[in-house]
Amino acid sequence: MNIKEYIESGILELYVAGALSDKENEEIYALLLKHPELLDEVLKIESTIVTLTAAVSPTNTKHLFRAVKEKLGIQIDKETPVRPLHKPRPNWFSYVGWAALFVIGLGLLWLINQNNILKEQIQTVETDKELLEVSLEKYSNDLIESKQLISFLRDKDIIAVPLAGQTVSPDSYAKVYWDKKTNTVVLDVQGLPEPPKGKVYQVWSLTLNPLTPTSLGTIDTFSTDDNKLFTIENANASEAFGITLEPAGGSDSPTLEQLYTLGAVETS
Repeated sequence: MNIKEYIESGILELYVAGALSDKENEEIYALLLKHPELLDEVLKIESTIVTLTAAVSPTNTKHLFRAVKEKLGIQIDKETPVRPLHKPRPNWFSYVGWAALFVIGLGLLWLINQNNILKEQIQTVETDKELLEVSLEKYSNDLIESKQLISFLRDKDIIAVPLAGQTVSPDSYAKVYWDKKTNTVVLDVQGLPEPPKGKVYQVWSLTLNPLTPTSLGTIDTFSTDDNKLFTIENANASEAFGITLEPAGGSDSPTLEQLYTLGAVETS
């Protein structure tokens, strides 16, 4: 873009005067933001118009007429009003000047409005950027967790224990992945139905002879966890695992009538 030719084209004067269409105003406004030379030229044009307007503004010339009469030796009669020989003509230059100021004012208001719109757009972009960064961070964390889980499940020493559905819910199922070395259990409960309000699933480690249940905790975030994968600690000599439905807060012993899944650890 040739800045000099653009300035000499006269379009900036029309822009200041408000004689362009909305589309043309928006295009020039975008160029002003991009080219400081054009913005300086617009400010010079506005300054020139203001100066010219001030120069043609009406002034009080009454004292000038009085001084001239005194120099000519004409007596000034205060009682007799001076009547003009002709009807005074309106000062069209003054009107044009004020009209130019009005147009400039409208132009400035438009510029201010466009500046506010630009600020809002910048704020929107910054907000979207922050949201994107949060999403990327969450995605990165999820990816790390997924890689860790895959590595955990592929460990040759992991014991996989399928838990089958029981009488209260034959279609239910779950799976336990137990690492005895770290006393860690990853529990996959994707096959359990949503618990009723005021109820939670409770996980149990069982020894069979004699039958002794030990609570491994309740799954309080079942409804909000999309993956339905939970990591719990298990330092017990477990021979089986079971999941029951209990009142919120859990129970000291399993409610066998609400036993949803059960599975025994295979012995080699």
